[in-house]
Amino acid sequence: MLSVLRVHLPSDIPIVGCELSPYVLLRRPDQSIFTDDVPESSPIEGHFLRYKWYRIQSDKKVAICSIHPSEQATLQCLGCVKAKIPDAKSYHCSPKCFSDAWQHHRVLHERAATAVTENGNEEEEIFGRFDNNNNNNNNQTLPTLSSSQSLPSLANGASTPLYPPAVTQRNGGETWFEVGRSKTYTPTADDIGHVLKFECVVVDVETKSAVGSLNTILTSRVIPAPSPSPRRLISVSNADMAAGNLDLDGRVSSMGNFTVLSYNILSDTYATSDLYGYCPSWALSWPYRRQNLLREIVGYRADIVCLQEVQSNHFEEFFSPELDKHGYQALYKKKTAEVFNGSVMTIDGCATFFLRDRFSHVKKYEVEFNKAAQSLTDALVPSAQKKTALSRLVKDNVALIVVLEAKFSDHGVDNPGKRQLVCVANTHVNVQQDLKDVKLWEVHTLLKGLEKIAASADIPMLVCGDFNSVPGSAPHALLAIGKVDPIHPDLAVDPLGILRPATKLTHTLPLVSAYSSFARIGGGLGYEQQKRRVDPATNEPLFTNCTRDFIGTLDYIFYSADSLTVESLLELLDEDSLRKDTALPSPEWSSDHIALMAEFRCKPRTRR
Repeated sequence: MLSVLRVHLPSDIPIVGCELSPYVLLRRPDQSIFTDDVPESSPIEGHFLRYKWYRIQSDKKVAICSIHPSEQATLQCLGCVKAKIPDAKSYHCSPKCFSDAWQHHRVLHERAATAVTENGNEEEEIFGRFDNNNNNNNNQTLPTLSSSQSLPSLANGASTPLYPPAVTQRNGGETWFEVGRSKTYTPTADDIGHVLKFECVVVDVETKSAVGSLNTILTSRVIPAPSPSPRRLISVSNADMAAGNLDLDGRVSSMGNFTVLSYNILSDTYATSDLYGYCPSWALSWPYRRQNLLREIVGYRADIVCLQEVQSNHFEEFFSPELDKHGYQALYKKKTAEVFNGSVMTIDGCATFFLRDRFSHVKKYEVEFNKAAQSLTDALVPSAQKKTALSRLVKDNVALIVVLEAKFSDHGVDNPGKRQLVCVANTHVNVQQDLKDVKLWEVHTLLKGLEKIAASADIPMLVCGDFNSVPGSAPHALLAIGKVDPIHPDLAVDPLGILRPATKLTHTLPLVSAYSSFARIGGGLGYEQQKRRVDPATNEPLFTNCTRDFIGTLDYIFYSADSLTVESLLELLDEDSLRKDTALPSPEWSSDHIALMAEFRCKPRTRR
């Protein structure tokens, strides 16, 4: 008879919006082991599997800590309550939790301050002396806290459960609601603070009665999906604007403007606890990260999206269909297979998406650096050294180049019929720090390909991606100023002689780093904040990658300055934007990189 051997969940901490998919190990009557589902429509020898999900609802109301969402809250910030900040952001699991998070938490109060600062007495009423038993010598004034025993009832939101709930039983102070009858279940806002129970049992197809033992799993309490503070678009086209920033939801888009996002999303293959042990396991799991990444990407509402480290199965099964729902057309280039000996489905690559109502696809070019390495060694390397040369150069990296035609026009009446094309390159350069020659060679190879496209058409260029090269490195110099100084220290690493002579390391594309615009602007508070997040020596962000082992800039958006101007930039994060004692990825930010986004305007073309 069909039997269930084992049932477990990849993570026992359920998060709102993240699908729970139990692992069910089964044994057939012939003793073979398998994990496929056995629905009633396809029974095995008269038996199938029946699933049920329950929400265990206690009569005692439970709040979740806003800093440690897997912990139950014991304190609430009354300042948040009086300032009408959402309740979910006001809970803390201990006085120390609140004290440690105060620098980040007080930003919420500052944003709500306009509603209370007109009355000084009211301010004094809201803010009281923070006191605890942890011998905290910090005399800083913090908001008063209330015990969770007097917390208001938690609102479960307006979400409709996936399955109509029905009271199935009461046990002491608990009520059990049935919320699902499929193998998977996606927690809703109604589940926050409650334990879920999964049941699996073998059922006779004729009698519909259960046979064998009932297999159950209890989860931890459901937690809300953590959400970081939204990042704003900062205008750089007019430093004298009264408003220094534009809200993503309230920006007014010019017909001739378009936005480009570049983001290394951190492939699940690389998101291991060995590398990112500081990130909670539930926040490192792919079911959680994919939903959090999707929310973030969709929230930016970019016209063109360039993603790196997108696994091929995740592109096909998740990102392509999900972003299609939001109006995006998808193009993808998978890395070649030489580096990976396992399943090809775990290989990552570059994915470019664009809004169908803003652009149409004209042409696609795929750059495989492995093929370029083969051609290079065939032409320049003696036969006896080819194996060694290929071993050094073949690193499986790729670039995806897409030519798009805008469905909007900024040409005016003088040139009404001219097509507005844009060429977008999306790449991920070799990561190994000891192979400086390979990094530079890959970037140079890409730029030479783009030069050929530029020579054949009057077309603006955008070069986006993770270049695994810090500002001031040879690859960055080649991109930013079009050449590499012959005495640059990176050129000292060239065992194959592929970088000689250094005078060949040039290109003619008028590329400028979009984020260098922050170093050239002046004005109000928003500008000054961004300037402090830019390295004055390189005019690049202080970091786009932040882990416990490394913090620095690796990601860039370059544009052709003769045909495009930067209108606004997505604000940069600083260390205060990240929670204390953490790094990326985190529950709020699901990659070890941060997203970059720039808004561009096409310059009017002169008739030739």
